[in-house]
Amino acid sequence: MATYVLIHGSEHCSWYWHLVAPQLEACGHDVVVVDLPCDDDSAGLKEYADTVVEGVGDRRELILVAHSFGAFTAPLVCERLQVSLMVLVAAMVPRPGESADEWWENTGHRFPEPFDPATVFAHDLPEQLAAELPSHLRRQSDTPFRDPWPLDAWPDVSTRFLLCRQDRFFPAEFQRRVVQERLGLVADEMESGHLAALSSPDELDRLLEDFRTSMTP
Repeated sequence: MATYVLIHGSEHCSWYWHLVAPQLEACGHDVVVVDLPCDDDSAGLKEYADTVVEGVGDRRELILVAHSFGAFTAPLVCERLQVSLMVLVAAMVPRPGESADEWWENTGHRFPEPFDPATVFAHDLPEQLAAELPSHLRRQSDTPFRDPWPLDAWPDVSTRFLLCRQDRFFPAEFQRRVVQERLGLVADEMESGHLAALSSPDELDRLLEDFRTSMTP
């Protein structure tokens, strides 16, 4: 079986995956869920990748799943560990030398106006989870957003991109264009808002397993 490595996005923590991880474990997989040092102003992208690598240890048959800003970290891990598959979910796709601060303008992203986090991120969450979500959010340091993405090219690792059709932060039309331009891929799609691991964990688990089993031996 595989080892799923789950990488959260900006401001989040390992709790983001708490509905997804048990289902993957029930299928017989090993699951590594990391807490990135997002509230540490001394930590940049290198330290984020270090955190994932240390969490993985000597595990093999790795499938990296990166949400949102986590996609700035996952490819760096691919340069250091043997990864079978990388899945980006509602993610930012960096280019060589580009910082996350630059990504917004370079991709033509437009923030929703007015910007209400509850409306943008939690609109399709069950009521209880929407109420619980703020207590699990952390302060996000600007440090990793200023770091230029250090790779010269996208890693030579099988990559799938899963966009969320009800995403109000990264709208589907925007994501389809960016994924095609930057990865040369046609994105896979699911019915969910930006926080798919909370709003649609069953569907996300099913798709992750579909991606795993469809890999060419």
